[in-house]
Amino acid sequence: MYRDTTCGELRLADAGKRVEIAGWVQKTRKMGGMTFIDVRDRYGITQVVFDSDNAELFETANKLGREYVVRIGGKVAERASKNANIPTGDIEIIADHLEVLNRSKTPPFTIEDNSDGGDDLRMKYRYLDLRRPCVRKNLELRHRMAFEIRRYLDSKGFLEIETPILVKSTPEGARDFVVPSRMNPGEFYALPQSPQLFKQLLMVSGYDRYFQIAKCFRDEDLRADRQPEFTQIDCEMSFVEQEDVIDMFEGLVKHIFKYVKGIDFNEPFPRMTWHDAMRLYGSDKPDLRFGMPFVEFTDLAKGHGFAVTEDAELTVGILAKGCAGYSRKQIDELTEFVKRPQVGAKGLMWVKFEEGGIKSSIGKFYTEEELKQWGERAGAEAGDLLLIMCGDAMKTRKQLCELRLEMGNRLGLRDKDNFACLWVVDFPLFEWDDETQRYYAMHHPFTSPNPEDIPLLRTDTGKVRATAYDIVVNGTELGGGSIRIHDSELQNEMFELLGFTPERAQEQFGFLMSAFQYGAPPHGGLALGFDRFVSILAGLDSIRDTIAFPKNNSGRDVMNESPSPIDQSQLDELRLTLTPED
Repeated sequence: MYRDTTCGELRLADAGKRVEIAGWVQKTRKMGGMTFIDVRDRYGITQVVFDSDNAELFETANKLGREYVVRIGGKVAERASKNANIPTGDIEIIADHLEVLNRSKTPPFTIEDNSDGGDDLRMKYRYLDLRRPCVRKNLELRHRMAFEIRRYLDSKGFLEIETPILVKSTPEGARDFVVPSRMNPGEFYALPQSPQLFKQLLMVSGYDRYFQIAKCFRDEDLRADRQPEFTQIDCEMSFVEQEDVIDMFEGLVKHIFKYVKGIDFNEPFPRMTWHDAMRLYGSDKPDLRFGMPFVEFTDLAKGHGFAVTEDAELTVGILAKGCAGYSRKQIDELTEFVKRPQVGAKGLMWVKFEEGGIKSSIGKFYTEEELKQWGERAGAEAGDLLLIMCGDAMKTRKQLCELRLEMGNRLGLRDKDNFACLWVVDFPLFEWDDETQRYYAMHHPFTSPNPEDIPLLRTDTGKVRATAYDIVVNGTELGGGSIRIHDSELQNEMFELLGFTPERAQEQFGFLMSAFQYGAPPHGGLALGFDRFVSILAGLDSIRDTIAFPKNNSGRDVMNESPSPIDQSQLDELRLTLTPED
C-alpha cells in the first residue's frame, strides 16, 4: 500500500503512531536545520518534518518542488507551533522515509483557494485547478446533494429512469445540438434540451412517479449561470394538480437546505403571480432578500410640461432608504450604470428627501409640494432617495430591475448566506413575437392552460394563463414546471394556436400524440437546475465551479480544445460537406 492514512485524518490522539501518507507537495519551508513540507491530498493537508540529522533524507526533501507526488513515512508527533486553521494542525509527521513517486513541472498558478491564476489560465489547466480545495469542496457538495436528492425522492415513491440522449430534433425554443447518423445518411439526432417528451411517455406508461438527474443540452448564448451542457433534477408525477407538485418539490428544496445549511423553512414559500412579479420587480425571478418594490408615478408625472415623462408609457421608481446623502458623484455613477448597453436606459431621475426639504433633478418641472406627493406614495421619509425611470412599460421595468439589483449590491442587501425563496405562478401561456407575427409557448407546447382560461384560447389568446410555476431563490430561477396537457383535442388546439400545421405537429410530436390516444393520465412535473442549486448553496456567482470540466463563455473547452475540426475522412463517412465561410 502507498499509504495507511490520508492527509486529513491524523489528530493528536494518533501521536506516537508510525504512518505512511501519499499526496502532493503543497509548500516547502526551510528553517535552519529543519525542512517542513505540507503534503496535500483530497482529504486535507499534513505537515511533515525533515531533520538535518538524517542527511540523505534531508537533502532529498530539499529538492522537492511544488506538486511533486510523494510517499512519506514517519512517526506522528504533537506540533510545537499549532495551526488552528486546519484540522490536522495539532500534529506533524517526523519523517523517516521519503519516496518521490512523480516529479512535476512548476504549475502555471498557485494551487490555493486564492490562486494567482485568471479564469482562462485555470480553465486551460483545469486538472490543476481541480486540486484547489475550494473547487474540490464544490464538487464534494454536488456529490452529497445528488445522493440526498436520490434518497429523498426514493422515499416519496419516485423511480429513477434514464431517458435517451440521442433524440429527435424539435426546433422550438433554444437551438438543438445535432448529431449526424452514419448508419442513416442525411439524417440527424439531436441532444435533448430536456427529457420532456419521454417523461410524459413514462406517465402514459403507468410509472406514476419518475425522476432523473439528467444531462441536458442547449445551443444558446452563454452567461454566468448557463452552460451548453447542464444537469437538471427532472421529475414527473401522475394524477396530480399544481398544488401537489408544488408541495412535493417545496418539500425537497426545504430538505436540501436543512441537509446542507441546517436552515429550517417553517413557513410555506410565498407565492407571487407573474404579473405582480413584473409589476413590482420587473423580473419573473425577483430577489426578495431586500425590498425596494417598484412604485408607479405615471399619473403624477403627466401634465407638467416635462416631455420625457409626458411621452412615456410608464414612470416608475424605487425608494432607497437612507440614501439621500448620496453625492453628485454617486448619482452620476448610477446614471452611467443605467446607460450601459446591458441596461439600455437613456437616463435617471432622482428626488432626495432631506431634513430641510426636497432636492431633485426634475425640480424645474415639479414643485416641492408635487414631489412631496411622489414621496408619500413611495412611503419616503427624511433621508431617503427616490430613483425614477420612464419610457416603454416593459422595457422600463426591466431597466429599473437592473438598477434595483445594483442598489441591493451597493447597500450590501444581497447577502449570500441569506435565502429568500418563492413560487412565481400564473405565467402567460403564450408570448407574442412581433418579428414573426405569431404566438410562441412561453414554456413549451405541452403546458396546460389554466382551466378557467380555456374559453379565452380563441377569443383572447394573449390573456390565457398557464398552469405553470417557477421556484426562485435569491433572484435565480432554480427550476420550473407545469401541469401538462393530457387531452389530445386540447393538445391539437394548442399546436394550431402556435402555428403548427397538422402535418408538422405529426412530424415532430406524432409519437407523443399517438401515445395520448391510449389513455394518458393527468400529469405534471418540474425540473430543478442541479448546477444552479449547488452554486446557490456554495455561495457562487457562476455554475462553472460546480462542474468538473465546464465550457467558457464561448462554449469552448480550452483544456481539450473542443469544439474542433474533424478529419475529412469522417466527413466523407457521414456524407457531410462543409460550406466555407465568406
